[in-house]
Amino acid sequence: MTVYFIRRLLLILPTFFGITIMVFTITRFVPGGPIERMIASARQMQGMEGGSAAGSSYEDQDQPLSEEQIEELKKYYGFDKPLLVSYFFWLGKVLKGDLGVSTRYYDPVWTMIRERVPISLYFGIISIILVYGVCIPLGIAKAVKHKSCFDNISSIIVFIGYAVPGWVVGVLMLVFFSSHWELFPLGGLVSENFEDFNFVGKLTDIIWHTILPLISYVVGSFTVMTFLMKNTLMDNLSADYVRTAIAKGLPFKKAVFRHALRNSLIPIATHFGNNISVILMGSFLIEKVFNINGMGLLGYESVIDRDYPVVMGILVISSLLFMIGNILSDICVAIVDPRVQFK
Repeated sequence: MTVYFIRRLLLILPTFFGITIMVFTITRFVPGGPIERMIASARQMQGMEGGSAAGSSYEDQDQPLSEEQIEELKKYYGFDKPLLVSYFFWLGKVLKGDLGVSTRYYDPVWTMIRERVPISLYFGIISIILVYGVCIPLGIAKAVKHKSCFDNISSIIVFIGYAVPGWVVGVLMLVFFSSHWELFPLGGLVSENFEDFNFVGKLTDIIWHTILPLISYVVGSFTVMTFLMKNTLMDNLSADYVRTAIAKGLPFKKAVFRHALRNSLIPIATHFGNNISVILMGSFLIEKVFNINGMGLLGYESVIDRDYPVVMGILVISSLLFMIGNILSDICVAIVDPRVQFK
């Protein structure tokens, strides 16, 4: 098993190279980059028509910038070098811990990411705790009480939550609970006078701002985890080893928790590691609705603004977390099921 995990760790490097070089190549050929944006800004300043066309090519003849200025911009943004040369130059900076500078805000990319990571981690960790803490017991209860009134009613509620996207739930809650009844704030993570509160007041204010976004985060995740837990447990309860244990006089409750439950947690364990990247990246739609400056919103805005250094910086972190999460999923499976032998 040790050899297997070492091999998986070594595969991170070529996979990382493949992902980053593919996205890096795409950013070179997608129109609307920083040079085109500079040209569009210059056209707006000159009052020329079509100034909002940020995706226009800088090869046009009616340029507000001279060829020398365009060449200086290419050199500044690294577009004067061949693709592979630019990629390895960028990769060398990344290995030194330098993710570059934003072409939109001219701030260091790592600083922008570092400011938003705690917010996404805050919502992500609480969401994961709630999802696993609620879905596993709920799935067990639904499997044990299959086709009961509790099972049918809870299934309807869970399916309704799955059918409505989280950001739509967020909009509806803002309309009713924030705008109409004024029970919760309209957005943000803290109040404007947050610094004037004492410790208890600050904690209460954060919780007050957290409730609605948190509901939006977890509402869609309950269905998959709940029914995965329920269906897997029902399959194990109908297996021969459980039926034999019950036939020999073992109480049903002990058969569930001592025998069937551990095997039923294997599919749950396979999803645990993959949730690491989700914890950090968040959801840009929910963050947009509630005006929360997390990683999801930063990634969305960087793609829209063609802020390629930020896009690549987020890609570096998310891809590494996703690959490490896959390895952690295998470790979780091995812990839950000792019969698993990775070769």
